[in-house]
Amino acid sequence: MMKTAAVFGATGGMGYALTEALCRRNIKTIAFARSEENLLTFKKDWGPNAVIHSGDALNPEDIEKAVTEADAVFHAINIPYPDWDPALSIILDNILHACRKHHKPFIYADNIYSYGLQSSPAAEVSPKNPHTKKGKLRQSLIEMIKNSGVPYIIAHFPDFYGPHTENTLLHYTLSQIIEKNKGMFVGKTDIPREFIYIKDGAEALAELSLNENSYGEVWNIPGAGTITGDEIASIVSNHLKRGVTFTPVHKWMIRGIGIFDPMMREYTELMYLNQTPVILDGSKYEARIGTLPQTPYETGIKMTLDHLLNERNAAV
Repeated sequence: MMKTAAVFGATGGMGYALTEALCRRNIKTIAFARSEENLLTFKKDWGPNAVIHSGDALNPEDIEKAVTEADAVFHAINIPYPDWDPALSIILDNILHACRKHHKPFIYADNIYSYGLQSSPAAEVSPKNPHTKKGKLRQSLIEMIKNSGVPYIIAHFPDFYGPHTENTLLHYTLSQIIEKNKGMFVGKTDIPREFIYIKDGAEALAELSLNENSYGEVWNIPGAGTITGDEIASIVSNHLKRGVTFTPVHKWMIRGIGIFDPMMREYTELMYLNQTPVILDGSKYEARIGTLPQTPYETGIKMTLDHLLNERNAAV
């Protein structure tokens, strides 16, 4: 039985939402991140079940201290693309080593990059065809987990949106819309794509972690179907009660911006996801765990906009 959990990356989008979901289940949750200031701020939202633990995931001693106190360990750390190699491998190795040493199960929040190109909704058994540098790196991390000897859950998610998801595509667009009537939208605006409201993803992963029969497997956690950029613009326009337009950002534009912006330069190879999107098949989760939490896009986008507006007003 999980009485105490450790969440690495607790001040990031998924880490924040996971800490929130676990605390709401009355699970003592060790929230681990680099910034003690951010942890103290977020603890006001999480409540008394959250225990803050500032540290550096690149430091094995910091990792081990948090792992020893937990019944289960969640890895939700993400870092900027330019720093992925070798930092992601080092961080994962540090956490897996501590989990193996102290016999703790490991739950990993992953993206869809390792799936590569898929012609139909991707199930957990679909062949992985990573053809990008980032996809191949994510696949190598998955192999590290599978070969670690640690009980694990690997969960694949689509792109996140929602509160505290600053480094995501929809945040990039919606944060611009808050200030003006136009927003840059990465990819074509008429192609159906999949996103997941981050609180739904956290709820589904928390529930999965509490099922002892879910370990030793890979799981897909999809969003509430697909949506186009044009449909998102319509929801935004109706909620803000003003005309809103999205300007598509094409690959050649990303490449040009990348001359000055290392994050955009690294994103160029992932533009295929905006042309031939990967859609996740969540039937395995629903058959064995239960109904997936799926906030309708209209509701989730409105709540995200309200969060961004509140942040802006608080900063004034």
